[in-house]
Amino acid sequence: MALNCGIIGLTNTGKTTIFNCMSNTKAESTNYAFSATKSNKGVVNVPDPRLYEIDKLLPADKIVPATVEIVDLPGLAKGASHGEGVGNKFLADVQQTDALIHVLRCFDDDNLPHIEGSVDPVRDLEIVDFELQVRDLELVNRKLQRLEKLTKTGNKDAKKGMEILNVYKEHLENFGNARTAPVKEGDEEIIKDLLLLTEKPVIYVCNVDDDSAIEGNEYVEKVRKALGDDAKILVIAGKLEAEIAELEDPEDRKVFLEDAGLKEPGVDKLIRAAYDILNLQSFFTIGKTENRAWTIKKGMTAPQAAGVIHSDLERGFIRAEVIKYDDFIKYGSEQAVKDAGKFHVEGKNYVVEDGDILHIRFNV
Repeated sequence: MALNCGIIGLTNTGKTTIFNCMSNTKAESTNYAFSATKSNKGVVNVPDPRLYEIDKLLPADKIVPATVEIVDLPGLAKGASHGEGVGNKFLADVQQTDALIHVLRCFDDDNLPHIEGSVDPVRDLEIVDFELQVRDLELVNRKLQRLEKLTKTGNKDAKKGMEILNVYKEHLENFGNARTAPVKEGDEEIIKDLLLLTEKPVIYVCNVDDDSAIEGNEYVEKVRKALGDDAKILVIAGKLEAEIAELEDPEDRKVFLEDAGLKEPGVDKLIRAAYDILNLQSFFTIGKTENRAWTIKKGMTAPQAAGVIHSDLERGFIRAEVIKYDDFIKYGSEQAVKDAGKFHVEGKNYVVEDGDILHIRFNV
């Protein structure tokens, strides 16, 4: 699936450190503002214990987890919408992402000066939002100008589009984000082609010091108060996560996590949250050669899911043989699932559910 999450935030918030904890690709992080001038892309394995539980019952030569692409974007600064820092390049890169991970600095460090002179995550959040809003307002105004020309030719659709766009315009002018604009369901289609920055779904990551990894701190509480209950907020100690990521031995990681009072690395939660916010889910194919998780969008049918494996499977789709993950774990084998009457044969209209184990029958 060609979907990705972009990591954004002011410079020196710990974005690249968190990216390196998540990604198979490592990027250089420094203490200097604007040292990064280009985006870093990496493929991230999605943590899914189910795949390893399946492998216990049906061991394969290879285990292949699902993946999602993460893009570490250069640090933003006040004035980016007018070209400050790496402004225009940054905003163009943000536009190409499908969802955002907004990293907020919630730690003190005298060796890492804050670009605004003090640590204040709510102010930082407002700075980034403002720069994105300014860019979105420019895009909305351009489309309004195009539609205005069409209305003069009597185009009724253009007139309706202008009415909706003016709602977005007023909302953005009042420092609102496009995703919260008061429009009717379906009206958002008018802005799909604009790829508005503030319309993208967001996960907020409060990057804290080691001691605040579990409970958070006063900075985190300010963020929670500012964003409200509906926002998706995660607390991650980036520096601690970097140390965990350097440990290759699973047992060493387990001991380290226990010492820190954590059940799992915070970035694992972040990766799953990114997967979810992109509206993605996994299905499995299993066998002695390979047990694999595949990434699909929620709501995909069996032929569409088959096409993710290979286009020939979608083109020649006959049927999907389906085993529910819970049934496979409960009964222990495909034959036992069949004996229990839990084996399903589904056609072209079947909507694949998260965790389905599929065997595609096809003919080309």
